[in-house]
Amino acid sequence: MDVWAVPGASRTEISGVYGGALRIRVVAAPEGGKANRVIEKVLKAATGAPVELISGQWSRRKQFLVKGVEPSELVRLLSGQTD
Repeated sequence: MDVWAVPGASRTEISGVYGGALRIRVVAAPEGGKANRVIEKVLKAATGAPVELISGQWSRRKQFLVKGVEPSELVRLLSGQTD
């Protein structure tokens, strides 16, 4: 799943889609992987599945693997989160 990260935000939330990627705002700073860990927790809480960062560790655009969840199920799980 493609994610557009917005670190240093005023609150942590899934805030829609940006450039074809799920936009996730996090309060955590982008230093030392803090924001990446928070994004993993947000995705895990939203899907109930294990999540792993697979690319984009140092960029805003990232790819996460949500294990054991089909893409169609992932859309359904996150659709209520992006309204």
